Amino acid sequence: MPLLQGPFVRCRFSATLLVLWFILTGFTCTGSEHAATATLPAAFSDLLPHFLVEPEDEFIVKNKPVTLTCRSTPATQIYFKCNGEWVHQDDHLIERTVDPATALPIMQVTIDITRQQVEKVFGLDEYWCQCVAWSTTGTQKSQKAYIRIAYLRKNFEEEPQGKEVALDQEVLLRCHPPEGVPQSEVEWQRNEDVIDPASDPNFFITTDHNLIIKKARLADTGNYTCVAKNIVARRKSNSATVLVYVDGGWSEWSKWSACGAECSMWRSRDCTQPSPGTGGKDCQGLDLQSLNCTSEQCPQTVNGAEDVALYVGMVAVVLCLTLLLIVVVLVYRRKKEGLDADVADSSILTTGFQPMGIKPSKPENSHLLTIQPDLTTTTTSYQGTLRSRHDGTGKFSMTNGPLLDPLPNGSHTLHNGKLNSDPAEYVSRLSTQTYFKTLPRDMANTSYGTFNFLGGRLTIPNTGISLLIPPEAIPRGKIYEIYLTVQRKEDLRLPLAGCQTLLSPVVSCGPPGVVLSRPVILSMDHCSDACLDNWAVRLKKQSYEGTWEDVLLMGEELVSEPYYCQLEAETCRLFSEQLGTFALVGESLHMGAAKRLRLVLFSDAYCSTLEYNIRVYCMDDTQDVFKEVMQMERQLGGRLIDEPHVLLFKDSYHNLRLSIHDMPQAHWRSKLLAGYQEIPFYHIWNGSQRYLHCTFTLERLSLSTCELTCQLCVWQVEGEGQSFSLDFNIAKDTRAVDSEFLLMDSNGTALAGPSAFQIPYLIRQKICSSLDAPCPNGADWRMLAQRLKLERHMSFFASKASPTSVILDLWEAQHFHSGNINQLATVMADIGKQEAMIFLVSDGEC
Repeated sequence: MPLLQGPFVRCRFSATLLVLWFILTGFTCTGSEHAATATLPAAFSDLLPHFLVEPEDEFIVKNKPVTLTCRSTPATQIYFKCNGEWVHQDDHLIERTVDPATALPIMQVTIDITRQQVEKVFGLDEYWCQCVAWSTTGTQKSQKAYIRIAYLRKNFEEEPQGKEVALDQEVLLRCHPPEGVPQSEVEWQRNEDVIDPASDPNFFITTDHNLIIKKARLADTGNYTCVAKNIVARRKSNSATVLVYVDGGWSEWSKWSACGAECSMWRSRDCTQPSPGTGGKDCQGLDLQSLNCTSEQCPQTVNGAEDVALYVGMVAVVLCLTLLLIVVVLVYRRKKEGLDADVADSSILTTGFQPMGIKPSKPENSHLLTIQPDLTTTTTSYQGTLRSRHDGTGKFSMTNGPLLDPLPNGSHTLHNGKLNSDPAEYVSRLSTQTYFKTLPRDMANTSYGTFNFLGGRLTIPNTGISLLIPPEAIPRGKIYEIYLTVQRKEDLRLPLAGCQTLLSPVVSCGPPGVVLSRPVILSMDHCSDACLDNWAVRLKKQSYEGTWEDVLLMGEELVSEPYYCQLEAETCRLFSEQLGTFALVGESLHMGAAKRLRLVLFSDAYCSTLEYNIRVYCMDDTQDVFKEVMQMERQLGGRLIDEPHVLLFKDSYHNLRLSIHDMPQAHWRSKLLAGYQEIPFYHIWNGSQRYLHCTFTLERLSLSTCELTCQLCVWQVEGEGQSFSLDFNIAKDTRAVDSEFLLMDSNGTALAGPSAFQIPYLIRQKICSSLDAPCPNGADWRMLAQRLKLERHMSFFASKASPTSVILDLWEAQHFHSGNINQLATVMADIGKQEAMIFLVSDGEC
């Protein structure tokens, strides 16, 4: 490094007085010098610099810079070098003194290191600095000082778990503190009081921060908390309750009593050694024993009259129970005979195989079904009026839940096809109900239909959200008007804490409270990396009061619960026996957890000025959010300028950076002052902001410039990145916003009856009856699940009355748009079931 000529010290004294005072008293002059150089007296010219103070390792807390200090004697100049590069001389703060004892000149240099400087260096090396001191004899290098950004994550990698232990038993409470720099110190608390093993030897804290209670005492009952702290923060784990219980113990037997009037003697004992306490078990066994004195003194006699009375009473009770059982069976059979369990014609169950129309047998009773609106039909579908056969009243009443109020009288026909109605009329009726006043009025994201026992399907186009209502899910004789809608995230805030993030849209289906005979299947997209080792994924449901509660934890589902989930790569399938408002919330378990972000680029479709904007949206990788952004950009007149890219955004607390490069400088320039733009980590991780984006404002030097080529980079600090190579003409609108992406799903929003399913109803029934029964060679529903790669859910399928029907429901939910029924027929043929051949019959042959 070149040496600068002469120092410049800002001092108010004259040069002569300065030199004299400097030599005699060691006066200190501090200031910012342009060069850290000085000339040594001849007596010290042969000495190498010796460091009195060397830079030490430092940690940057939040955004506060750290100061590195280096002091050497004798030295003509001192400079810092950080990560192999010299620090600019203007960044050095220099102080000169003289050692009164040795008269040697002392030079001290300090520099400040900011968080931004450290963050710019990422990769294989850590950020380090060292100082180099010069004298006329040579140079000396100080030790390296490493500068790290201090942090302490919020979640403990392992938290203590509550236990119930017996008296004098050893207790182990585990604690793995959150990851942090510097490494956190750990202390334990009992009932908010710090545990000191030095004052209570019954406690011992291991080197890996676990707490051991050597012998549990009654006084050790309490709430134990693991506390981790470093220079950044202090974290407390969830409290673990330790309950020390005492099992009861018997005392010694007392002496036998004297022989009493009944020719017996007895003895007793008490459960007092020790007495049961703190939930401990009572003593097991008898506390009183009796014994005949002698057989001669107490001859055994039989009271014949009492025995006869006992036997007569037992026989009478048995007869009464038998008569009661007979009466119950007769009542049940009579009620069953009155139910409508038949379908008027089996052609309704085979959809396109035998299309035909059926007229109602009792047209004079058409007033029995009074649900509107009247729906139109398709040309090749079953048409017939579905009504209850209970003719006791003139109205159809739905009393199994908070359904819609009775509608005006009029006939209603349920068709095997698409359901069409007036959306405004439906929303106006729906909004009059108390529970539905908070539902959104956005009909573009709402679907609804009227369904009976034949089931159907609701779909919200271009969102990946659908509701499958399997056959027999709605009880026979019931007709429900069901809706499906997407809630706006900003209108319905979920309580998220810690590292929790919203992974799916908030979806409502209802009305809540309807009675279902079988679970429906709600399909919705999610944006997690689908690795349950990285996540604790919970299903949340909104209660009637508006509060949110956890109803399911992925990977720990119970088949007895009314909810069950299958998490696929991009979609969640929820089996639910109840309708309501649902959302998936994930909590990262470590830094490997990642959300999928969809990066989408838009620009102005028409530009008549010198300025040109490129908008980069960073959204959750779900179809519903993408649809909203596409619709908004269509209203703004935007245009899509490249294919969307997917970025894995990790829970590392690092922000997302965006930059633009390689523009032709002769034609374009960026109006961005900094080298990059940044989106804070929590804005993305929270998942509650829909239109999160950055705008790059470019300026062309001439209105005639239309060609734009550049490189746009998006990356997470110390994480994954994506790059867009742009080359297009801004004057040509080559791709309309909705030309390709908003027309992906052109199917109807509501399908009722057999047209909603690929497998005809009667064929489905034959498959279920064939595979539900266990087969010795395994050719049953279990083999079907294995061939369809659903063996992980065997226990869930086995818990249902018809495992095959649940498997077919899931297949219908997965393959409605892309399923090939012949592939399913091939699977059935491989299993060895002849029923599969009926699949191979085309609609034309039927």
